[in-house]
Amino acid sequence: MATPRDYGFMQRAIELARIAGERGEVPVGAVVVLNGQIVGEGSNRPIGNCDPSAHAEIIALRQAAEHLQNYRLPEATLYVTIEPCTMCFGAMVHARVGRLVYGAAEPRAGAVESRLRLSKENFFNHRIAVEGGVMAGETGDLVKEFFRGRR
Repeated sequence: MATPRDYGFMQRAIELARIAGERGEVPVGAVVVLNGQIVGEGSNRPIGNCDPSAHAEIIALRQAAEHLQNYRLPEATLYVTIEPCTMCFGAMVHARVGRLVYGAAEPRAGAVESRLRLSKENFFNHRIAVEGGVMAGETGDLVKEFFRGRR
C-alpha cells in the first residue's frame, strides 16, 4: 500500500518527467530512494543522448549505483511515473531493487503488470515488491498531453 512518503517521491519523479517533456522526450521521470534519501534520479533521454537505453529508470539506476559504489540496490525503492518496459524491469531485477512504485499503467507495452506481468514470474532470481497506480491520473495525463501535442 502506498504511503505519504511514496507520494512525495512520486512528485519528484513527475517533476523530472516534465523536464523530459520540455526537451521533447517522452515525459517519464524516475528516482531511486534508499533510507528516505534520493540516491539517483533520471528522466527520459534516448533522443538527446542518441541512446536507446537512456530511459528514466536506467539513468536513475546508474546514478544510484555510482553514488553508492554498488550495482546491487536490494533495500532501494525505484519510483517511476509510468509502468516500466521489459528492459527497465530487467535492469531492476539485475540491480536487485527491493521495491518498485509506478504511476500510470502502460497498456501497450507495460512489462510489470499490464502486458508481460514480469513481476509475477518465478523464473527470475529476485522478486521485486510492486505498487502500481500511485498518482496514476497525473502521471498518465503527462504522457497523454505529450502525444496529443504530437498528433
